[in-house]
Amino acid sequence: MNSRVIKLFLRITIGVGFLSAVADRLGLWPAEISAWGNWENFLGYTKSINAIIPEILIPTVGVMVTIAEVLFGICLIIGLKTELTAKLSGYLMIIFALAITFSSGIKGAFDYSVFAASAGAFGLSIMKNKYLELDMLITRKK
Repeated sequence: MNSRVIKLFLRITIGVGFLSAVADRLGLWPAEISAWGNWENFLGYTKSINAIIPEILIPTVGVMVTIAEVLFGICLIIGLKTELTAKLSGYLMIIFALAITFSSGIKGAFDYSVFAASAGAFGLSIMKNKYLELDMLITRKK
């Protein structure tokens, strides 16, 4: 497989992964295959892995993370500012992995492959070749 295809694969899978997680917490996936299934369960999980954050701030954290995941997901899929978006995605996922690790142990972060996804995002952030990216069209018009 060449690097252009690998980059496209990383963009799509990380982007769709973000959007799928958002769809889950908004109740858009069937209950039998959902991790959270609704916003309240998502906020409960967010609270459980972020015990150091005051409870009053948990809804704000939930909204901020959800907005970031939607933006990052869309930007990665369409290839807009891919390197920056991938780097920010890597940071978001490493924070999530560390929150899981510190709250319930490292096994959960490994079982959900959050460290691997974060590493994939950081790897994507250093891939400079453009392939099927919106950035290509913007650059050509200048």
